[in-house]
Amino acid sequence: MKYWYETLAVAQRILIELGRRRRSLVLWSIFPVSILLINGLILKERANLSTAKAFEVAAPASLVGAALFFSCLGGSVATVVAEREQHTLKRLFISPLSGTSYFLGIFLAHSCIGIGQVILVYTIASCLGAQFQGSILLGCAIILLSIVSYVGVGFILGTQFARRTEDVNSLVAAFGVPLLILGGAFLPTSLFPQSLLELAQYNPIYHMNEALMGVWADGKDLADISEHFWYLFIFSIAMIAGGWLSYRRMLRVERRL
Repeated sequence: MKYWYETLAVAQRILIELGRRRRSLVLWSIFPVSILLINGLILKERANLSTAKAFEVAAPASLVGAALFFSCLGGSVATVVAEREQHTLKRLFISPLSGTSYFLGIFLAHSCIGIGQVILVYTIASCLGAQFQGSILLGCAIILLSIVSYVGVGFILGTQFARRTEDVNSLVAAFGVPLLILGGAFLPTSLFPQSLLELAQYNPIYHMNEALMGVWADGKDLADISEHFWYLFIFSIAMIAGGWLSYRRMLRVERRL
C-alpha cells in the first residue's frame, strides 16, 4: 500500500499543478476537438460519407494519432524536464518517497489526462452521430496500450535527449510530426502510396489508428486486428521497460551532480 499511496500523491500533485495552470488543460482540450472536427469534415466532403460515419472514422485518428501523442508523450517529456530544472529530483533523494512511486505517479497523471481526452473526443463524436461498433473492452485496451507506449517513449526522450525546456518542442517536432503523418493522424492511410504503406508498418501510431478504427468504427474483433494489437502490445511493454531503465539512469546521473 505504501507504493500505491505514494503514486497517488505524486499524480495528484502533478494534476493539481496542471489545474492551476489552466491554460495547458484548455489547450489539450481544444487540440483534439479541432483535429476531430477538421478530419470529420474532410472525410465527409471528400470521401462522400455521412456525418455519423465520417466522425466514426475520424475519432480514432484524432484521439490516438494526435491527442494522446501530445498529452502523454509531449506532456511526460515536459514533466521530466521541468522536474529536473526545478530540482525536484534532487529533493527526491533526501525524501522517503521511492523512485518507483515517482515514476508511476508521473505515468498515472498523464494517463488521467489521456482518459479525459478519450471521453471528450468520443462524447463529441457521439453527439455528431458516431456510434461504437465493436467491443468497448477491446477498444479501451487499445487506448490503454497507446497511453502506455506514449508515456514510455516520453520518459526515454525526456531523460536521454531533453536537457532544457527549449528542447521539448524540437524533440516532439523532430520525432513526432513525421510519425503522426505516417501514422494516418492527419491524412487517411488509404491515400498513401505503396512505399509509404510499407514504411508505416514500422510506425506504432499506424497500428494504434488501424486497431482502434477497426474495432470502434468497423466493428472488428481481436482476430481481425491481431496484427496491429500484438504489435502495439509488444511495443508498449518495450517502451515501459525502456522508459524505466532511462529513468533509473537519469537518477544515477542526477545523484552524482
